[in-house]
Amino acid sequence: MQNQTSPLILTFGPADPVGAIGVHADLAVFSALRCQGMAVTTALLIGDSARVEDQQHVEPDWVSDQARVVLEDVQVSAFKIGAVDNMEHISSIAEVVSDYPDAPLILDPFSSQLPQLPEEEDPEELLTVLRQLLVPQATLVMLSQVELGRLAETWRDPANGETVADDAQHLIDLGCEYVLVTGTQAHVGRSDSSLRANTLYGDGGVLRHDPWRHLAGPFIGCGGALSAAIAAYMAQGADAPQAVELAEQFTHGALSHARRYGMGKFVPNPFFQMQ
Repeated sequence: MQNQTSPLILTFGPADPVGAIGVHADLAVFSALRCQGMAVTTALLIGDSARVEDQQHVEPDWVSDQARVVLEDVQVSAFKIGAVDNMEHISSIAEVVSDYPDAPLILDPFSSQLPQLPEEEDPEELLTVLRQLLVPQATLVMLSQVELGRLAETWRDPANGETVADDAQHLIDLGCEYVLVTGTQAHVGRSDSSLRANTLYGDGGVLRHDPWRHLAGPFIGCGGALSAAIAAYMAQGADAPQAVELAEQFTHGALSHARRYGMGKFVPNPFFQMQ
């Protein structure tokens, strides 16, 4: 018997029966990268490897209580916050993580897999609360270019001509240290429609611009695998640019060895290095 020595990471997100997205997928990535994961469940999903059909949100008090009890027992090396589509959850999580400012926090708040918001949730108000409460506490915010545009509409007029770099800088000015925008246009010498890029912004500009070639899919859980891997590498002491580079390499391997469980989409294989 011995004390835990590998980094501990606490992740917040929905529980997916298939384990393709949400906290179960995060825990697999953490384990594959030699970290110990713990999970706070924010919603229970009904779905398979093709789609999520419905979800049941967990009571906000249960979300905060899950986290508080764990954090009173252990010291975590990083936090990851996954898909959040409930304002009360955002408030509860923001209050919890505010007590641990020294631990890196990776915020990956959107998922195209989740069902549409219930009628009682105002999408713009939800994005505004997310921007006000969680973005300022994040070490790194990860968004697709489309998601960044949606979030930016809560503070600017789309007709003003701001660029992706302007929007990323605005989030950094709010308090987060880095913004990773996925699926941007690859800056290469020749036009290639199969090339995309992930661009990491820090205060003042671009820190990394990593082109990647589109892999045949369809996949489910790609973004979650990337943000979970970033959290794992930062929990082990890597700075954000290095963690992003290593996480991209890991995610490419997981997608290259993805598995199809049934008739749905391909699921990233975080344990490909062991096989």
